[in-house]
Amino acid sequence: MKYMLLIYTDWDEGPAVGSPEQQAEHEAYLTYTRDLAATGKLLAGDALQGTDVATTVSVRGGTTITTDGPFAETKEVLGGYYVIDADDLDEAIAWAARIPGATWGKIEVRPVMDVAGM
Repeated sequence: MKYMLLIYTDWDEGPAVGSPEQQAEHEAYLTYTRDLAATGKLLAGDALQGTDVATTVSVRGGTTITTDGPFAETKEVLGGYYVIDADDLDEAIAWAARIPGATWGKIEVRPVMDVAGM
């Protein structure tokens, strides 16, 4: 079954940009991604650019409305994701717990809906 592992981060809580801690975390992400890929479980994954370049889109009364930044006013933002093929929720949770950002952020594990029959 496909699961999306959504990585939420609070940039004030994580390692400082350019710090040795950030470099170590980057290396940990590379190792994690290689490990996940080696099992054949990795389907997709990317880091996302910051909310300062995000655009939120909505349509109201047939009019498209765009707003700079994320929809929600929150400190935690979606910073990246992985899509994996796990046998079950327990395995997906185990992979989520290994994501380096889980030590200071939060990882949401969500099953991907199978819409093939729609």
